[in-house]
Amino acid sequence: MAAFRGPKVWLWRWRRNPLRRPGDALEAWIVLAAWTLTVFGGVLGGLLATQNVEHGLARERAEWHTVPARLTENAPTTSTPGAPGSGGDMVWAKVHWSAPDGSARSGQARVFAGSSLGTTVTVWTDREGQLVTRPATPSQARLRASLVGVLVGVSVAGVPFVGGRLVRGRLERRRLEEWDAEWERVDPLWGRKTI
Repeated sequence: MAAFRGPKVWLWRWRRNPLRRPGDALEAWIVLAAWTLTVFGGVLGGLLATQNVEHGLARERAEWHTVPARLTENAPTTSTPGAPGSGGDMVWAKVHWSAPDGSARSGQARVFAGSSLGTTVTVWTDREGQLVTRPATPSQARLRASLVGVLVGVSVAGVPFVGGRLVRGRLERRRLEEWDAEWERVDPLWGRKTI
């Protein structure tokens, strides 16, 4: 099939040609716009998402801090007491701590299994004194930001790409309908001249 195509000609849709239809030029501009928006939109969206995530995680690292808390109940033991690694098992237990404004707070935090009532544990809180998870380390933040940036970039790039494909598909259907109509008009003229 490649032997019948001839040499590849770049930018053929913009060249002057008596066989070029207005739909060819329109399709060329649609392809150019779709690819431009796909590439630049994807890259820009991915970079903005990466920066936003990195900034948010850096703010969490700066604002969240550790505070001492005390267990208000005995922590449950693990379901399999003699299992290997049971000494490092973490379970949920109720704890009590003081917020930055001095008010008493309570909630549930992960503590070592079997810890007794009154044991001091370290919990992470935000500026208001609410319990939060441990903030991401800088390397974890870079990885998360990169993954989110790639996901957002691909998603943003997919919109103009799919839109351009849909518009090109519609133009192709219209072009085939025009060819069918033209063939219906020309075919009877050819039929009279054949034996």
